[in-house]
Amino acid sequence: MCGILAVLGCSDHSRAKRVRVLELSRRLKHRGPDWSGLHQHGDCFLAHQRLAIVDPASGDQPLFNEDKSVIVTVNGEIYNHEELRKQLPGHKFRTGSDCDVIAHLYEEHGEGFVDMLDGIFSFVLLDTRDNSFIVARDAIGVTSLYIGWGLDGSVWISSEMKGLNDDCEHFECFPPGHLYSSKDRGFRRWYNPPWFSEAIPSAPYDPLVLRRAFEQAVIKRLMTDVPFGVLLSGGLDSSLVASITSRYLANTKAAEQWGSKLHSFCVGLEGSPDLKAAKEVADYLGTVHHEFHFTVQDGIDAIEDVIYHVETYDVTTIRASTPMFLMSRKIKSLGVKWVISGEGSDEIFGGYLYFHKAPNKEEFHRETCRKIKALHQYDCLRANKSTFAWGLEARVPFLDKEFINAAMNIDPEHKMIKRDEGRIEKWILRRAFDDEDQPYLPKHILYRQKEQFSDGVGYSWIDGLKAHAAKHVTDKMMLNAGNIYPHNTPVTKEAYYYRMIFERFFPQNSARLTVPGGASVACSTAKAVEWDAAWSNNLDPSGRAALGVHISAYENQNNLANKGVEIEKIIPMDAAPLGVAIQS
Repeated sequence: MCGILAVLGCSDHSRAKRVRVLELSRRLKHRGPDWSGLHQHGDCFLAHQRLAIVDPASGDQPLFNEDKSVIVTVNGEIYNHEELRKQLPGHKFRTGSDCDVIAHLYEEHGEGFVDMLDGIFSFVLLDTRDNSFIVARDAIGVTSLYIGWGLDGSVWISSEMKGLNDDCEHFECFPPGHLYSSKDRGFRRWYNPPWFSEAIPSAPYDPLVLRRAFEQAVIKRLMTDVPFGVLLSGGLDSSLVASITSRYLANTKAAEQWGSKLHSFCVGLEGSPDLKAAKEVADYLGTVHHEFHFTVQDGIDAIEDVIYHVETYDVTTIRASTPMFLMSRKIKSLGVKWVISGEGSDEIFGGYLYFHKAPNKEEFHRETCRKIKALHQYDCLRANKSTFAWGLEARVPFLDKEFINAAMNIDPEHKMIKRDEGRIEKWILRRAFDDEDQPYLPKHILYRQKEQFSDGVGYSWIDGLKAHAAKHVTDKMMLNAGNIYPHNTPVTKEAYYYRMIFERFFPQNSARLTVPGGASVACSTAKAVEWDAAWSNNLDPSGRAALGVHISAYENQNNLANKGVEIEKIIPMDAAPLGVAIQS
């Protein structure tokens, strides 16, 4: 994984332009501290900042085919690269990098090869024989990518917005699952799974099929030549990932290089009850456990850095990115280069608490489709950029193409939350790993209620952010919010505070348009707000906004407070940790 920057078809071929591209590429150096590369061919520049994970000795980029007529700069991990190499007899590979197959696949299959790649990726491929190029992004948008256009007719590509925002007349997010071709001067979707049409599936639920599909998704991601980790928060998703990793690690090449003993690391607000849950999971899996604590003030002090790196003003994303940003720095300091994370499960299985109010299976399924399609703007963006701020890669097995197909093909009736039948959120995932003979997790962890990431690190974290924002944004400022910020007008002081910081770093209109907006409750889409009339008066992305569902819902806290009850003695306000299990 790495940071990529490409300037294609620019009118200026001078030494000064090369220097400028190098300067912009250095803005992405945090993503790839191990090596920098730049290749110029005529009016095209391809730059690369490498985080070396597979073949660190010889896999530097840009990459080439045999005669160097095809040039590739890529940010990604291709998990099936060994199988693809076998399908390319007669080709000579220059490196052992998993990404080395891309140029050769293009030679054999043209632009149609992208769907053959099993992994996460963003790449630019230049064919010097006719000076054409293609750009592609992975299916869901796990890797971040932007595209921009210069007044001189140039096309710009960058892993982060900061690599092109000062030099493009217009720029935008590169859509996931798409390919851009210079020959067509436009996008086309290469990723077209059955679920994308939002048609209601009807396949029966088979717990063992779902279990095996997810186990394979985790196992294939254990491809590495460097130390790695597994994020462990004590919640269902990260605990399942850690459990599967520990169960199958011993038989992998990674274990041969680095051993099969896991060390677990977690970070959270001191006194968090979820620190206890994370330690319990770590003890159950047999890891050596380490804890790190951060304070609300530590998080507040990091907000500006987080917004600069994550490149958003979305409230939910910033709330969750900040502890993940702090965690990633500690993990990287231990010599770890990548981690496996649990993003995507809630979108696929309807794990957010507002799904309790889904009126029927059709609406439930359509909402999961909408959530998956939007992941690149929210959780994928957070997981990618808050970790890469410190040169740490995040891999997300729940967003494996094959696993998504398996999970989204199940009749959504099986995903519906039915409390009277004992079916809580993500019931089909929990049941798939409920093995009495060889348990994956303790029962109470397997059936624990969902905590959103920003809630899970401690309810006092969000409350502290709101209080801090109130000190910097006045009531008078809020009265003018619609005039100052007519697009995605902030409706809370917290949102206004984040927007001020974002606009200072990224003042262009194109930048503000890259951030999604709209009404949301407990991380819902705007459409799902219609499921409950009460939600329209309580539009907050926190899981506690799911009134009548979350055990610590705002309404419950308010009722207790009105009765003079000291809330913190009943509901501990400092919740979940962030953590990671690493291989020693």
